[in-house]
Amino acid sequence: MICPDFLEFQDILKKMRVLDDKIVYSLNTSIPTESFKNKVDASSACQDLYEQIQKGHSERENVIKNCIIVTADTVKHLKAAKEQAPDDIDLLKNLKSEQRKLRLLQTELSVEEVIREKTSKLFTEKCRNYYKPEKK
Repeated sequence: MICPDFLEFQDILKKMRVLDDKIVYSLNTSIPTESFKNKVDASSACQDLYEQIQKGHSERENVIKNCIIVTADTVKHLKAAKEQAPDDIDLLKNLKSEQRKLRLLQTELSVEEVIREKTSKLFTEKCRNYYKPEKK
């Protein structure tokens, strides 16, 4: 589980976001120029890219939400333990640390939404003439 170590969590998210980070490159290599239009099937290339994008978004969202659930549960248990031992300094430090991590994880959901919107906008601009995903 990657949730206990926030830096490891961020490293894994960064690796998972490679496709979104390089979306312009991916789109440019998927969409043929005028001279290559007959050699490349742009609609299937756009569809494949779309499916990869959606899969990546879904996987990252699940990872983030799972870590939020795990961390929120840890915070709940630490709060209960603090009620039993209000003078335990180490327990208080752990609680504050977990609460901070929970806020950071919740922020990652907002970051994910921004990344998703940016990628979707770029995808639509480049692929709209070749592939239109079904609305869900």
